[in-house]
Amino acid sequence: MFTGIIETIGEIVQLTKEGENLHIEIKSPLAQELKIDQSVSHNGVCLTVVEVKEASYVVTAIQETLDKTNLKTLTKGSLVNLERAMKLGDRLDGHLVQGHVDGTAICKKVENSNGSWVFTFEYDNSEFSTVEKGSITVNGVSLTVVESKNGAFSVAIIPYTFENTNFNKIEQGTEVNLEFDIIGKYVKSIMKPYL
Repeated sequence: MFTGIIETIGEIVQLTKEGENLHIEIKSPLAQELKIDQSVSHNGVCLTVVEVKEASYVVTAIQETLDKTNLKTLTKGSLVNLERAMKLGDRLDGHLVQGHVDGTAICKKVENSNGSWVFTFEYDNSEFSTVEKGSITVNGVSLTVVESKNGAFSVAIIPYTFENTNFNKIEQGTEVNLEFDIIGKYVKSIMKPYL
C-alpha cells in the first residue's frame, strides 16, 4: 500500500530482457535502504526488489505488467517516480494507492498557469471514471482531479510536485500510468447490477 507521495526520482541504468520478463535496474538514493522482497512503487507500479547493489537495485516486470503500464517505454536514462510502501501508523498524506495500475493515458495538453501547471489526459478504458475533486494516481503521484469528462480528466500540479517528480518530463503525447481511486472502484462495482 502506498500514499502517492513521491519520495524521490530514480534513473534507469540497465534494462535486461529474460524471456517475457524485463529486469529493471534503477539508480536511486533509496537503494542502500532497501531489502530484497520489499515493494517499491515505480511510476505507480508496485514491483518487488529482487537485487540490491551499492547505488542501485533491480526489480522485475512480467509481461502482464508491461502490457498494462508505461514501463514498456522505459529506456536507459529514463526517470521514474519512486515511493516505498507506507508504514502502518504513518500519516496518509496522499490517498490509498495500491500500486496496481489500471491502465495508461496519453497527455493531451500541458498549460502553464502562472506558477502551476494543468495537465490534461485521455484514456480509453470505459470501465473506469474520475470525479471532480476526487483522487487519481498518475505515474504514482496522488493528485486531485480538477476537471472530469468521459475518458478524460485534468490535474493541477504545484511547483514542488513539478520539480520533484517526472511530471517535468511529461509533454503532449507522453504515456502515463493511471490508478483510479480504490473507493470509487468499489462503489462502481457495487452499483453495477443496479445501473
